[in-house]
Amino acid sequence: MTSRTQSTFSPPVMEAQRWVTDKTFSDCPLINVSQAAPVEPPPAALIDHMAQIIYDEDTHLYGPVLGLPALRSELADQWSRSYEGEIHSNHVGITSGCNQAFSAAVAMLCGQDDEIILPTPFYFNHKMWLDMAGVRTITLACRGDMIPDPEEAAQLITEKTRAIVLVTPNNPCGVEYPADVVMKFYELAKERQIALIIDETYRDFHSQTGAPHNLFHKKCWDDTLIQLYSFSKAYRLTGHRVGSVIASETRIAEIEKFLDTVSICPNQLGQKAALWGLQNLGEWLANERLEILTRRSLIEENFPRLAAKGWKLLGLGAYFAYLKHPFDISSDTLARHLVDAASVLTLPGTMFVKDTDQSGEGQLRIAFANIDAHRINLLFDRLEKVIL
Repeated sequence: MTSRTQSTFSPPVMEAQRWVTDKTFSDCPLINVSQAAPVEPPPAALIDHMAQIIYDEDTHLYGPVLGLPALRSELADQWSRSYEGEIHSNHVGITSGCNQAFSAAVAMLCGQDDEIILPTPFYFNHKMWLDMAGVRTITLACRGDMIPDPEEAAQLITEKTRAIVLVTPNNPCGVEYPADVVMKFYELAKERQIALIIDETYRDFHSQTGAPHNLFHKKCWDDTLIQLYSFSKAYRLTGHRVGSVIASETRIAEIEKFLDTVSICPNQLGQKAALWGLQNLGEWLANERLEILTRRSLIEENFPRLAAKGWKLLGLGAYFAYLKHPFDISSDTLARHLVDAASVLTLPGTMFVKDTDQSGEGQLRIAFANIDAHRINLLFDRLEKVIL
C-alpha cells in the first residue's frame, strides 16, 4: 500500500540542493537561482521591533487559531482599500505560511478523489499537497504566452471538480495574468459553483500599480473567491512562516478546524512582525518592488544574448524568468550540467509538470530575486557560453 507521502515526489528544491552538496566553487562562485525565497534578513527597523516584542509574554504562548485579531483586522482594512472591496476581519485567517493556506483551503473544499484544476507549469508544492490529500490534479496547459485559457478550463470541469487554482504573478513562469482573464476564471467558477483559489504570494512585486484584479468588487465575492497571500516575500519573514487566506466566514470556520489540528496557531513573533510591517513598511516595500522591477528589466535587456543562441523567454515577472533552452537534452540533465559547466544552480521545467508531460523537458526556471545586477550580467555571460 502506498502511503500519503509516497504518493508524491521528493521536494524539488531539496533535490537541487543535493546537486551542489560537497562541491566547491572557489574558482567560479555558484550563482544560485533555484529558489525564490528572500535570503536577506528583514529590514533593520523590523528586526529592532522584533527584538523588543520577544520580551512580551504572550509572544511565547498559544494565540487564536485563526491568528491575531489585530493582524486579521489590519489586513482586511488594507486589502479593502487596495482592492476597493468589502473585506472584514472574519474573512481573514492567518496561517503558518502560504503553503499552509493552500493546504487548509484544499482540506476545506475537497474529499477523497475530488478534483482541482491546476494550470501547468504548476507550483510544485501545490501538486505535492494535492497528491498527499488524495485529490486528483487536473492539469490545464499554458501555451504561448503562458496564460491559462478559461475556455479550456471549462472543458475540464466535472461533477468532482471543487476549484480552479491561479497563481499570479505566476510561479514558476513569472507571468502576470491580465485582470480580464482572472475575471473570466472567476465568472466560470461562479457559474459552475466551484471555488477560484488565487495565490497572490508575489502581488507586492506586480509591474502595474493599483489592484491587479477587480474580484473583490463583485457582490458576494466570498461565495467563489479564496485568496492566498504570503508575508514572507513582502517582509523577508520566510523563517517565521506567516501567510493568510481570505474567504467566506463559513469557509474560514472550516479552515479553523484544519489549522487547529496542524499548527494550533501561527507563529506569534512572526504575526506581530507582519502586523508592524503592514503598518510601517509601506515605503520600504515600495522600494523593494522597484528593485525587483529593475532586475526584471535587466533580464529583458540581457536576453537577446541568449535569443541569438536559440533560447526563448517564455515568461518574466515578479521573482522569475521562465526559459526554453535550445539543447537536445532534457532540462533535468541540462540543470545538472549547468552546475558543473557554469556554476549555475537552477530548476528544470520537469519539476513543474507531471511526469507524463514532456513540455517541461525544454524549460528552465530562473529565480532572480536574490541576485543583483552584477550577478544577473554574470549569469547571462555563463549561459551564453554553454555548449553541448
